[in-house]
Amino acid sequence: MLGKPCLEGTRIPVYLILEKLGAGETVDEIVASYGYITREHVLAAIQYGAGLAS
Repeated sequence: MLGKPCLEGTRIPVYLILEKLGAGETVDEIVASYGYITREHVLAAIQYGAGLAS
């Protein structure tokens, strides 16, 4: 993904998950959309974003 951070073990970029959360999707909706990611993946994306904001 051209150096963009991705969810561990996937090619899904963190920014995509954060954008979906910002647009109002729930964690459960995101997990259901991508059958191979877990709730922990989404929470890790949130933690990563929070780390960049601090």
